[in-house]
Amino acid sequence: MNFALGLLIFLPFLTAIISIHELAHFGVARHFGMKVTEYFIGFGPKIWSTRKGELEWGVKGLPIGGYVKIAGMNPYEVVAPEDVSRTYGAKPPYQRALTIFAGPGSHFVVGAILFSLTFFFFGDFRSTVPVVGTVDASMNGSTSPASDAGIQPGDVIVRVGDVSNPTQEQLIDVISTTARQDAGQPLVITVERDGQEVRLEMVPELDIVDGVELGRVGIVLGLERVGVVSSVVAGVKEVGFAIQESVSQVGRVFGPQGIGRIFTLLTSDEQRAPDDATSVVGISQQVGATSSTGDWATILYFFAFITVFIGLINLVPLPPFDGGHLAVVAYEKVTHHTVDMRKLIPVSAAVIAFFVIFVGATVFLDFAKPIPTP
Repeated sequence: MNFALGLLIFLPFLTAIISIHELAHFGVARHFGMKVTEYFIGFGPKIWSTRKGELEWGVKGLPIGGYVKIAGMNPYEVVAPEDVSRTYGAKPPYQRALTIFAGPGSHFVVGAILFSLTFFFFGDFRSTVPVVGTVDASMNGSTSPASDAGIQPGDVIVRVGDVSNPTQEQLIDVISTTARQDAGQPLVITVERDGQEVRLEMVPELDIVDGVELGRVGIVLGLERVGVVSSVVAGVKEVGFAIQESVSQVGRVFGPQGIGRIFTLLTSDEQRAPDDATSVVGISQQVGATSSTGDWATILYFFAFITVFIGLINLVPLPPFDGGHLAVVAYEKVTHHTVDMRKLIPVSAAVIAFFVIFVGATVFLDFAKPIPTP
């Protein structure tokens, strides 16, 4: 059930991201006067297409990618003499580089938009300001201290005990310390509500949370709400964080450690861990499980992160990735020698073969040993 639900949510999103990626290639190529003859979502047999002028566009049977066909990029393509000036190779290096970078570059733009929407609609999860998300009506069989004191969702805690402007961690520490050392004594908590400060008193209770002894008053912290401009600024910054994390993950997943981990999982009874490599199947399972709980903030953030991650993967400097084409443009610019793309076909074939095997292995593991749901 989780897999089916996740697939219904994740596959259209992935298709949309691919469509935007290829549309970016298409738009920049046409802007520089290159001849573009095909724009398709998917590979394999053609399901539907239409033609407008010299461009054929449509959908193919396997929704695992997409492509645009720019004249001259296929080294075996025969180009009509009148179209030579409109081929990819006939354009200046900067135009070719921008045409190629437009695809993965669109991922960072879309990622920033999705991150910004996450911050705007759900709040700034990187903020340490303690904001009351929900208030438990009861706790340990009686009215919770927070509910009894009249604390409300949306209240911003600006003082707890002697600590002004506490972080979330400081708030938890003061409540726990009071419950341990001053059991039964009221703790003064000042909140900001509708622009006014309200002073409240409540008696923390000592409780066990996930095996840890903590003081509780019956509130669940939420996220600090931010405006449009702050959301956009935070969203752009979050792309930077996502790039850093993605670089780390690419090295871990596709490096010797990651490949060795896949081999171990395939040949032993060892179970999957939450941070193991996964495929569309595993991602769909996780998205389905998360969406069933109504946690749309996590799903929207995850979609933003996966968008940036895919964009970064496309910049790996190996053919057939976009990064491979950028590497060729850079090499030709520096050396003034034209690269024979036919000689790079074995490299492309090897890269494709590796990813086919890697994806096949992770798909098998996602069915045989699903990643545990957090």
